[in-house]
Amino acid sequence: MSTPNFTDLRSDTVTRPTPGMLQAMQSASVGDDVFEDDPSVKLLEEKIATMFGMESALFCASGTMTNQIAIKVHTKPGDEVICDKMAHIYAFEGGGIAFNSGASVRLLDGNRGRIKAEQVLENINPDNVHYPRTRMIGIENTMNKGGGACYDFKDILSIKEVCRTHGLAYHLDGARIFNALVETKETPKDYGQAFDSISVCLSKGLGAPVGSLLLGSKDFIYQARRIRKVLGGGWRQAGYLAAAGIYALDHHIERLKEDHLKAKAIYEALKSVSYVEDCMPQETNIIIFKLNARIKVQDFLNKLETNHIKASATGINAIRFVTHLDITDQMMEHLLDVLKKI
Repeated sequence: MSTPNFTDLRSDTVTRPTPGMLQAMQSASVGDDVFEDDPSVKLLEEKIATMFGMESALFCASGTMTNQIAIKVHTKPGDEVICDKMAHIYAFEGGGIAFNSGASVRLLDGNRGRIKAEQVLENINPDNVHYPRTRMIGIENTMNKGGGACYDFKDILSIKEVCRTHGLAYHLDGARIFNALVETKETPKDYGQAFDSISVCLSKGLGAPVGSLLLGSKDFIYQARRIRKVLGGGWRQAGYLAAAGIYALDHHIERLKEDHLKAKAIYEALKSVSYVEDCMPQETNIIIFKLNARIKVQDFLNKLETNHIKASATGINAIRFVTHLDITDQMMEHLLDVLKKI
């Protein structure tokens, strides 16, 4: 179990609520969200919908839940979803597309997880009874398995045009969308105009303990609420958690740049050590690097752990570091020193 004296780089999901966030939770006004009368939940949903210029939002327990609800609303059994082969909705949500929606998946090979409009266009099935009906395009920004890579917004709009022309739903897994936004010139409203639905996570870089939001039209969210109930996602005094989300949106967006600067320092350190064979380009708060073949991943992780540093393996001979608001300057100094001495 992680303790405060550990430098925990396994994920930005390991953050703990700040004192200010805890105070906001303690003083939250609450009701019963299943009856749609929790004032803090309503405030959070209205806040995020307004921020992205979308009609409505639904507060859920996790990003997996919001993504899977979106897919269920957008598709029918036998339809097909197009996404990158490394997409979270396909690779890390427990087979949810098949289990929940009965849909098949067409996997594309993008650039660090980022697909292009041309690829989408080439993989739309013809109207033929032999093929599943292509119904939804899903992209992820930032791209987790792509080392926190950000989409060029022009590519997002190009895919949108393909979706518009072919009548396809367009969903954004925006688990780390604010990490992308603080590094680019786009605004949340730009994204709200581009997508039919967006999933936004509060419990990663923004530091809330639990929760993601699904955004879309009023009709879409009405359907999403019914599916959330079927999945067991109706919750009662959720306002205590919503208050943490409101605090995160008010206080923890711009500070994401600090996480990115820490990630850049780690990236530069890794490029200078002999045991690293390759390192993905660093853009936001995720660093993925490949060890030399002579070093076993578990041995490397064990060495880190003996120095009170936690990290995670990702793929063959690869390690992932993720920076977040619980990584202090003192922890960074210790980490960089350890990396140089291994």
